[in-house]
Amino acid sequence: MTRAIQCRAERWPLSRPFRISRGTKVAAEVVVVEIREGSRLGRGEGVPYPRYGESPESALAQIEQIRSALEGGMSRAELLEALAPGAARNAVDCALWDLEAQFGVTQLSPPAAAAVGITRGPSVGAARASAAAAHGASAPAVGALGALTTAVTISLDTPDAMAAAARALIDVPLIKIKVDAQDPATRIRRIREICPNSALIVDPNESWTAEILRAASPTLDDCRVALLEQPLPAGREADLDGLEVPVPICADESCHTTADLPQLAGIFQFVNIKLDKTGGLTGALDLLQKARDSGFGIMVGCMICTSLSIAPAWRVATAAEFVDLDGPWWLKQDRPGGVSLQHGRLQPPGRGFWGESHDEHPES
Repeated sequence: MTRAIQCRAERWPLSRPFRISRGTKVAAEVVVVEIREGSRLGRGEGVPYPRYGESPESALAQIEQIRSALEGGMSRAELLEALAPGAARNAVDCALWDLEAQFGVTQLSPPAAAAVGITRGPSVGAARASAAAAHGASAPAVGALGALTTAVTISLDTPDAMAAAARALIDVPLIKIKVDAQDPATRIRRIREICPNSALIVDPNESWTAEILRAASPTLDDCRVALLEQPLPAGREADLDGLEVPVPICADESCHTTADLPQLAGIFQFVNIKLDKTGGLTGALDLLQKARDSGFGIMVGCMICTSLSIAPAWRVATAAEFVDLDGPWWLKQDRPGGVSLQHGRLQPPGRGFWGESHDEHPES
């Protein structure tokens, strides 16, 4: 049976600016792939990231290069050889997963992570797990596609503006704080004062040096930070070696695929799995399994995106200690039938949105 392929770039305006140490976003720029085979339609979304040299135009060009092979029946295994990890491969891979679910080839409910035997067992060392628990880390149970506790992000701004944002999140269980090199301690302490019961993730997005990390460590400890995400630039992992940091450190920009794991061992305690880095759900599940086998804890994250990116990431998030899937929360408007976020609890998309037969479960 022949396939019809459609791919396009989409721009989804944000409800307010999203700032990190590298700059500010006012819209989510995504690429969408739709693969129709007979009466079935598989959909996938990728978010090209300039930090990794990607753009919507470059992602679409990559997809066009494999159009003929896709139309001829390219499999997910063949896709891994045809495209490098990144947003383009993510969009195609997730569309193929969705298409397989349409035909009943792949079961995505229960979640794929559980379906292939991956669970959220005690995989980090006892000291690491105890440290995370002591600082308020919580984790979703592996099972049906129910609600998840996700981090809700406070983007980088003045201390007063970040404190104002925190006041709206007092009842949120997990908060992620974006910081840079300029006085991160004040921002962290202000938010901890306002949200005394929330677990905190601090994310400098590569903006710190070893010296800044040393200076910030007492604040991280005093404020019971649960996780520190990618404090130093990728490529400077060795600068972390030997540093006494009071909280677990998670690799984000330093970890894209399973090939990165050996150089992270002994330096990072967690890895952040993002489908736009692994090049799709297939690569994400592979990284999840190998990271577990290597003793890493798991965080699952996303770019600023629509629910079409979140639905496949959900299948990995059910096996993670930390979940950060609030991307659609920043949009003025999300896709119909997508996820919803209330008080830090992420509700799944409507039946048939992704990973199930559209015939049996129309979008809600």
